[in-house]
Amino acid sequence: MLKLFKNDGETFTDLNITHLMKGTWLKLVNPSSEELNAVSEATGAPLDFLKAALDEEERSRIELEEECILVLTNIPIMLNETNYDTLPLGIISTEDYLITVCLEDNPVLTEFNKENYRSFNTAKRTRFLFQILYKSATYYLKYLRQINKRTDQIERELRQSLKNQEIFQLMDLQKGLTYFTASLRSNGVVMDRLMRLRSNSQSQHLIKMYEEDEDLLEDVIIENNQAIQMVEMYTNILSSMTDAFASIISNNLNMVMKFLASMTIILAVPTMIASFWGMNVSVPFSNHPFGFLIILVTATCIAGVSSFVLWRKNMF
Repeated sequence: MLKLFKNDGETFTDLNITHLMKGTWLKLVNPSSEELNAVSEATGAPLDFLKAALDEEERSRIELEEECILVLTNIPIMLNETNYDTLPLGIISTEDYLITVCLEDNPVLTEFNKENYRSFNTAKRTRFLFQILYKSATYYLKYLRQINKRTDQIERELRQSLKNQEIFQLMDLQKGLTYFTASLRSNGVVMDRLMRLRSNSQSQHLIKMYEEDEDLLEDVIIENNQAIQMVEMYTNILSSMTDAFASIISNNLNMVMKFLASMTIILAVPTMIASFWGMNVSVPFSNHPFGFLIILVTATCIAGVSSFVLWRKNMF
């Protein structure tokens, strides 16, 4: 899918590939080969730059050419309430256009829409690039807070649960945090290199940084570092919690088995007595008018004594 927008802070305009204007944002989402070729021909962006973000395992990096720069970063996505992942996002900046390429439509880019057109300007390519990176960092923080809340909810459920479902949910959250950790660290390297590009004569015509842009990039770096610290803390907490509750579930199961074993012993006593008196041989009280009652009381007393002994030994 290919969409083209131009926003100067006052008007938000939809365009098509045959009427490109300077300052246009070309948004590619899971593009076809025909769309990639058309964008490459219209903007001059190398085809390998456009295809870079279409590999789910692609690492964050920056690549420079004379006429354009590729900033490849990883953005967070939420699959469901316990499954989180990251997705490569390619941002190509040429002298006249800004191009974004991603495999899926994502909330980071959908934030830049007609309703919010006053908050960004596609013609200011460097600032718009930093705004996308900043929005990605804020979504990392948002999802981390959601993971923390979901973890607290699972913890409350685990205190009363003997099932493994909650443990599996914690494992899914832990896997998402692992993805976040790797992506945030590689994104941090990309942002540090962007900061150093200020003094690179080769990229100055592609990445023009004014004072406001430098402040925005510094904010992105701060947000990214904060996300790294949070994800490390939540990873440690989640890892410890998973191990602790796995032990608790195992201990609860042991308590249930101990209780069942105690009840089996208690019920075995009257069963054994009844078996003896049920044999086809001469037994005491066989002709006694109250023989059945005597045997019943005896079995009950023995079972009661057994229960008392087991109770004193904390068997149930």
